[in-house]
Amino acid sequence: MNITVKSAAIAAGSSLSGIVDLEGYTKIGIEMPAAWDAAALTFQGSSDGVTYNNLYDNVGNEVTSQAAAGRFIGIDTILRSLAAVRYLKIRSGTSALPVNQTADRTIKLCLKA
Repeated sequence: MNITVKSAAIAAGSSLSGIVDLEGYTKIGIEMPAAWDAAALTFQGSSDGVTYNNLYDNVGNEVTSQAAAGRFIGIDTILRSLAAVRYLKIRSGTSALPVNQTADRTIKLCLKA
């Protein structure tokens, strides 16, 4: 199995990453950086790379993953929600309570072609 790693960078003083294009990949895991200001991860998705919306599951809950420094997160439980997303942004914190990171952080997305 070939694994591709794409980076989602959150700049110091920000809570939202840049855009990651996920076309043609199956999402299999998230690798957190060694340093992380405590916050869950939430997501924004887009079909066109221009208009982004917060990602919710089919019952109306914001899709959330518990994150911590140095953690590898298998995304089986949130895979259904991410499966249809072409363009992705990752947020530190929730849409209601974003958490700005105090330094540049790079989250690695592990993907299968």
